[in-house]
This record gives sequence, C-alpha cells and structure tokens, in this order.
Amino acid sequence: MTEELDHVGRIQAAWATERPDLDVRPQGVIGRLHRIALRLTGELNLVYAQYGLSEGEFDVLAALRRAGTPYERAPGEIALHTMVTTGAVSKRVDRLEEAGLVRRRRSDADGRGRMVRLTPAGKRLIDKAFTAHIANEQRLLDLLTPAEAARLERLLTTWLARIEPTD
Repeated sequence: MTEELDHVGRIQAAWATERPDLDVRPQGVIGRLHRIALRLTGELNLVYAQYGLSEGEFDVLAALRRAGTPYERAPGEIALHTMVTTGAVSKRVDRLEEAGLVRRRRSDADGRGRMVRLTPAGKRLIDKAFTAHIANEQRLLDLLTPAEAARLERLLTTWLARIEPTD
C-alpha cells in the first residue's frame, strides 16, 4: 500500500525526479514548517481581527501588558519584546493611540524620550484578546497528543536555540 503524498511530498517527489543528484529531504521539514506557519498565522489573525487588531498591534499591546504595572515601555523596548521592528512600532502605536488603547508621554528619565502606556481600555482589550488567543492556540495544539506537543516543543526549542542568537 502506497502512502498518499501531501503537498510538500509531491514537490519533493517532482524534484527527486528532476534533480536526482540532490537530496531534497530538507524540504520535508522546512516546507512543512513553512506551510504550518502560514496556516497558524491565518488562524491567529482571525482571533486578533475579532478584537479589531492586526498581528502587530496585538503584539505591541501584549508587550505593554507583559511589562507589568504601569504597563509601559519605550518604543525601542517594545521592539525588543515583540516581533515588530522599531520602525513598525511607531505606525502601530499611532493606530493604537488613535483608538484610545495606548498613550504616549515624555520619559521621566529623559525628557526627549517617549514612553508608551496602555490605557485602561487598552488593558481591558488585550486581556480579552489574550484570553481568546490562548484558547485559540490550545485549540490548534490539541490536534497533537500531549506527548507529541511536548516532544515538538523540545525539538523546536533546541533548533531555535541553534539558529537564533540569544537575547
């Protein structure tokens, strides 16, 4: 009995025919991770959108919430604690400020610097959105057994540590 190939398997099979001189096994891992990442991003974005947020805006609000009371960080610090570049932080903060979810203020330590703080409305929104986000992540992870999920987390942690500089 032959196993039916998935999308990545079909691509690998075609390359194996066209370029038998190359070992295309890495595509099995990288290609599937890429497809999974795209699917996960789509699923996560659906929840963010329910709260009127983009992925980057959610990330900024979450970084501020994780900072603890008074829920504020400098823009450069936000970039360090998110998946958002420093340049992108300003655009997201502009939108979040317009929506009344954050407020900018001058830094006490450096009058030229700025700080970004969650407003009470921003804190309420990120708390609701994060609760839904975690439930959504659990729903997606429940497609694996607990043992599979734990094994995958260990493997990904090891791999990430080897390819990403430590913070």
